[in-house]
Amino acid sequence: MASIYSVADFIDMLRRRMWLILVVTILGCVASVWMALQQQPVYSSTEVIQITRPKIAGELARSTADGSSARRIQLIEQRLMARGTILEIVDQLNLFADRPGLLDSEIVPMMRTSVSLMGTAAVREGSSDDGAISVLTITANMPTREQAQAVAREFSKRTIALSQSTRLDQARETLLFFDQKEKALVRDISALEEEIANFRYQNEVTLPGAIEMRGTEIAAINESLLELARQEIELRKGAEEAEATQREAYARRVREEFESQLETLTAQRQLLLDRRAELEASLELTPEVDRQLASYERRHQQMQSELEVITARRAEAEVGFRLETASQGERLTVIEPAPLPDYAMGGGRKALAIKGGLASFVLGVLAAFALDLRHPVLRTSGQMKRETGLSPVVTIPVLTPRKKGLFGRLFGGGARPTTGEMHG
Repeated sequence: MASIYSVADFIDMLRRRMWLILVVTILGCVASVWMALQQQPVYSSTEVIQITRPKIAGELARSTADGSSARRIQLIEQRLMARGTILEIVDQLNLFADRPGLLDSEIVPMMRTSVSLMGTAAVREGSSDDGAISVLTITANMPTREQAQAVAREFSKRTIALSQSTRLDQARETLLFFDQKEKALVRDISALEEEIANFRYQNEVTLPGAIEMRGTEIAAINESLLELARQEIELRKGAEEAEATQREAYARRVREEFESQLETLTAQRQLLLDRRAELEASLELTPEVDRQLASYERRHQQMQSELEVITARRAEAEVGFRLETASQGERLTVIEPAPLPDYAMGGGRKALAIKGGLASFVLGVLAAFALDLRHPVLRTSGQMKRETGLSPVVTIPVLTPRKKGLFGRLFGGGARPTTGEMHG
């Protein structure tokens, strides 16, 4: 059964439980002030970086530092939040100098919690998300104003430097890769061409039409052999006629000339036969030589095609590297430097003490209300009439002796003495 039905009842409860409410409020205020004094203030400073697009359109001069800006920022954040980088920043800015007992294993998690990098996605071009970021916000929460500003600016400076160095390193590595690939292909092509030249020399196919020339030479040798055979027949016929019709001395002279010319023709015939045999032997190797030469030509064409592609890629990589060295690619620019914060986060110690005092007063009122609920009584004639429907004829006050001690005063809450009232 509740005892508060109106503002007057509430005020009466406050009057009766005034000591309890005051004690709870005072104790709460003391605790709030103590907690506020123990709490270290936290100041927040934010630096805003704008990620600008390349000055030259990608269709005209494409950068070799591909990939979304969101992924690059994520990789940069991972490097910034590395243990070594954090400890280097702490030593550089002389952070936590007032707490020399902190270990590195404690400092690193505190810094990772205190510093945050948040990117704002750029407006989409079309229906697909390209992962582009337009604005990067770096926020630092530190115990002093100066530290918050210094940490935010240091992380911002390192972010910009890492972005430039990573893009430049990627462009340099790309150019170096294609340059080495081009040089290796040039060496391989030169070696292959030398191997082809040696093969042609060994197989006497130094000219593309060497095989046709050998066939023509064999045909000419055959004609020469026929011509030598005709000459031999004519000489033999002349010698036989001289022996049959001429005198013996003349016939013997003709016979000697015939034998001398026959030796010459025989020697010529043997030379031609040897040459023809050599040519025919070389022609027997022609199919294998053709297959090997065709294989060489295919390899040479493939390597030439690959060289053309690599040369074009190398030219693109060189353009991308020049863009990065001239700072014409994607850039990070500070558009809002980290300011010196004016107030601590959450209003500071004063706000915490005031909030604690108000909460203590509310807690005291709730405690008083809980005591009234624990001991519900009808304290006025109006309450009795409201609860039972009966109108009291006379109201007799309950006179209780004053309780001794603070506890009795706080939790006694006896009824105040009243004068009797008659109701007709």
